[in-house]
Amino acid sequence: MRDLASEFEAERDHLTTVAYRMLGSRAEAEDAVQETWLRYAAALGTEQARAEVRDLRAWLTTATARICLDVLRSARVRRESYHGQWLPEPVVSRLPAGPDGFAPDPAERAAHTEQVGIALLTLLERLTPEQRVAFVLHDVFAVPFAEIATVLATSPTAARQLASRARRALTEDAPRRSADPAEHQRLVSAFLRAVESGEPERLLEVLAPDVVFVGDGGGLFPTSRHPVVGATKVARFALGLTRRAAWETNHLRMCPVLVNGELGVQVEAEYRPGMPLRGVMWFTVADGRITAAYHQVNPEKLTRVPGIAEDEHSWQLPR
Repeated sequence: MRDLASEFEAERDHLTTVAYRMLGSRAEAEDAVQETWLRYAAALGTEQARAEVRDLRAWLTTATARICLDVLRSARVRRESYHGQWLPEPVVSRLPAGPDGFAPDPAERAAHTEQVGIALLTLLERLTPEQRVAFVLHDVFAVPFAEIATVLATSPTAARQLASRARRALTEDAPRRSADPAEHQRLVSAFLRAVESGEPERLLEVLAPDVVFVGDGGGLFPTSRHPVVGATKVARFALGLTRRAAWETNHLRMCPVLVNGELGVQVEAEYRPGMPLRGVMWFTVADGRITAAYHQVNPEKLTRVPGIAEDEHSWQLPR
């Protein structure tokens, strides 16, 4: 008799990735996978039942998707009353340091890449639950529309239309973006040094005229409650935010990190005595400028992010 738990554990990472893509939260994704395990154990607890499943990964993926769909439908109501903008929970990993604090070799960075892009996760939040499930299952994991239809309780044609609408919405709403890692690295480095300098002119040099800044503090820490649009406004807001923290706490450090495999920035300060502030920023870039910046400071979404160690390469803003 096959080991039920071992079979499931072999698929856990895959299922967590599926759920995280759909939900944008590692905690919710892990809860969804645990619920999948309970359903799996109940439905396929006998050798005969498991023998009827031709493709275990497909069965588990479908079960996870159904659970995620329920979570998304209930979460939609909660997020409509969310304080400010909602951004996904980032997966942050340390960056192998080069001469300026960045990994010198793109291949070395690729070895650390999380296969769930943070930019895509951010955009997926704009879709309906049904569109999101259809898009993720088909476009990301190549699940046939016939199987997606069973998850959504609809027809394969309707499932195809949902994925198509999602694809179109993502294309229309996405900020201008370049896939050039070298350009991304150069602009993130320039952004850090411009903020460190405190000179708006230097920051304006790296921001696109129509740049958008989106922050998620969850009502717990200060950031932009609504998107900030335009290079001048974004530069003023970013410098004001960092200078305020540096002035009030005399301590604000910034460190380059990988955010879901893409270059980003971790920020730390002491918001109030005994209350540390930890934030993560990520960016989209195109044509030599930053086109969008995202600022996650909701502590409930950063519980897995380690603090900046004293020996890590970082910038500390002077008071």
